[in-house]
Amino acid sequence: MAKGKQRSRIINEAVTLPQRPHITTGAAIKMSVLYTNNNGKMVAAESAVVPAGNGAFRYGISLFETMLVQDGKIRLAAYHWERLFAGIDQLQFRLPPRCTAGTLEAEVLKTVQKNQMTGLCRVRLQVYADGGSIFGMEDGTMQYLIQCYPVDAAAIVLNENGLVAGIAVGLHKSDDSLSHLKTGNALVYAMAARQARQNKWNDALVCNTANRIAESSIGNVFVVRDGQIYTPPLEEGCVAGVMRRHLLASHSGIVEQPITREALMAADEVFITNAIKGIKWVGRIGDRVYTHKVAAALYAGVFG
Repeated sequence: MAKGKQRSRIINEAVTLPQRPHITTGAAIKMSVLYTNNNGKMVAAESAVVPAGNGAFRYGISLFETMLVQDGKIRLAAYHWERLFAGIDQLQFRLPPRCTAGTLEAEVLKTVQKNQMTGLCRVRLQVYADGGSIFGMEDGTMQYLIQCYPVDAAAIVLNENGLVAGIAVGLHKSDDSLSHLKTGNALVYAMAARQARQNKWNDALVCNTANRIAESSIGNVFVVRDGQIYTPPLEEGCVAGVMRRHLLASHSGIVEQPITREALMAADEVFITNAIKGIKWVGRIGDRVYTHKVAAALYAGVFG
């Protein structure tokens, strides 16, 4: 399929969100064997291997999508596929024959069904460069892995108790032409998450090189002041999150604006979004305590 037609198909897909989740058995599945989709072939998860010379392992040249599947459908599927294929274009991966958003979606749902998790699960789809030297990554054909994991239904609704968060120390996210991509190079996020565990936080916020708030270790950051919602623009170094995009598209009043540490501490509310957990409000950062009236109303408007 030509890139123009493929991109048109992705953009024209309807973006829909399921209603509040039903309590399904997907989160409680206990299987002796889980299956991974390795380039279209189902293998036992513990047996799935990739070549040692692959670009993701050697150089971090990879992209991934983390998707929520509920009742057999991918939430915000069109946004996921558009982001993934935009990244594939930017990193100049050479697509295998007949690789489209439609074929990859079919492989995702096939993997979910094989693992008996169609009710509710988290899917990780990773695409990566197929070996070669650092100067020859574009010579190989793109490869992919699809994995799925159970999700507790309680994890994807608005939290009753506010998260405790902090600001990661000694870590900064660059604001370059790659910073908006969801790449396999997650070292900054992994170290921020380690600081969160060490400090008994639920999450850690990450600043950019200008020492402004970029995002958190698991999602995009929004703040509320006097009823107005703000979130950092992509130029501040944050990942182009699909839930962030959905909120911006469905709520025209949200303002993209750099967020300083001072603005964070002066905010009335802070909440974090991602494709799996939706909206999670923050109750405390340091000594600052936050409410969640706007976040709760936003959640109700998005998920009903």
